[in-house]
Amino acid sequence: MQISASLVKDLRERSGAPMMDCKAALVESKGDLDAAHKILRQRGQAAAAKRASKTTSEGLVSSYIHHGGRIGVLVEVNCETDFVARTDDFQTLTRDLAMHIAASEPRFIDRDEVTDKVLAEEREIFRQQARATGKPEAVVEKIVTGKMEKFYQEFCLMEQPFVRDPNTSVRDLVNGYIAKTGENIRVRRFTRFVLGESIDPGPERQAD
Repeated sequence: MQISASLVKDLRERSGAPMMDCKAALVESKGDLDAAHKILRQRGQAAAAKRASKTTSEGLVSSYIHHGGRIGVLVEVNCETDFVARTDDFQTLTRDLAMHIAASEPRFIDRDEVTDKVLAEEREIFRQQARATGKPEAVVEKIVTGKMEKFYQEFCLMEQPFVRDPNTSVRDLVNGYIAKTGENIRVRRFTRFVLGESIDPGPERQAD
C-alpha cells in the first residue's frame, strides 16, 4: 500500500527510528500509526535484549539547565564505541534524557536500584492506607502491589513516560536508539540539582 511521507514523518518524530524502518513498520501495519509504533517498540526491545551483555565503556556526560538556571541535570549515558558516542543521534538522546530528568524528577534509574529500605517504607505506607479502608487483608496486598507498580513508574527513570511523548516510556526511547545504532546503551548515573534544595543523603543514583 502507498504510505504518505507525512505519516512516515509522524512516526519518525514519535519513535526516533530511522525513516526506512518507520516506512517498513507502516507498510506492515497497513498504515496504522499506533500499530506501527508498537512494531518498532517490539523490535527495539528485541535489539536491547540481544545487546544487553555488551560492554558499554564509551559514551557522554550531558547537561541540561532549566527555568532560568534554577534546575540543572548531569547525566552519564554509555554505549559501546566512541564512534556512536559522537553521532548526532546519540547526542540527541543524552540531551533528551537530561531534559526529561529535569522535568520528571526521577529518584532512581531502574527498579533494581531501589533499596530494600525504601521498598519496605513505601509498602508499609501503602499497606496502612489500604487497611484504613477496611478491606480484607488479601485485597490489601493486591492494592499494595498495584501501588508499588505506580511507584516504580513515577520514580524510576526507565519506567517513566517520556516527557516529549507520554505514550512512550524512557526504556522504549532508549531501546529505540539501541535498535537504531546497533549498540548497547545504558544510563549509568544522573544528578539533578535544584537551586536552594538541601543535599539528599540517600543512595547515589547510579547503576553499577
